[in-house]
Amino acid sequence: MTSRPAVSLAQRKRQLVEDELTETAFRLLTAKGFDAVTVDEIAADAGVSKRTFFRYFASKEDVIVRFLADLGAGIGAELAARPTTEPPSAALRHAVSVPLAACGEHGDRALRAVQLILRTPALHARFLERQAEWRERLSAELARRLDRDPAADLYPRLAAGMALTAFGAVLERWSDSDGAADPVALTAQAFALLAPALDAPAA
Repeated sequence: MTSRPAVSLAQRKRQLVEDELTETAFRLLTAKGFDAVTVDEIAADAGVSKRTFFRYFASKEDVIVRFLADLGAGIGAELAARPTTEPPSAALRHAVSVPLAACGEHGDRALRAVQLILRTPALHARFLERQAEWRERLSAELARRLDRDPAADLYPRLAAGMALTAFGAVLERWSDSDGAADPVALTAQAFALLAPALDAPAA
């Protein structure tokens, strides 16, 4: 019983340090540009050592990419929670809409993060790596829902790829509009176009 408060305190302290590093890095990177900011500068501004920074993040890219990666990591879980009788296009649209709606709710902060990621080659490359991980999860969940063999059937992987292409296209349009466009409405438009291809093979 005596060990639990200590663990809880350590976890809270770790979260506070991580939050401070995230906020500092986000402020500096969005204000000065990705290439103009060093890890040393982020650590110094946050009042920690460079070594401490690397305990929490593998690189300065991770600080920004994690913002959207955390949102996208739940897409597979959202899909798994949808009724199995729901058409694939509707289930995937809902799963993708959740993180996109969250971006809209985070307002200017999310917009600046998205714009920084899409306009910085190093960040964009890391973000695409994360999307590749999401595609594997979505593909596996689609195969389970439709009782298909992902090793022999192309559909689950192709459908997951289409859903994430829509996700990326919506982020780009939202970014280009400086937040004026509605991510959820854009998602509905994208999946209206994809629905025939997504639903026909699954019928």
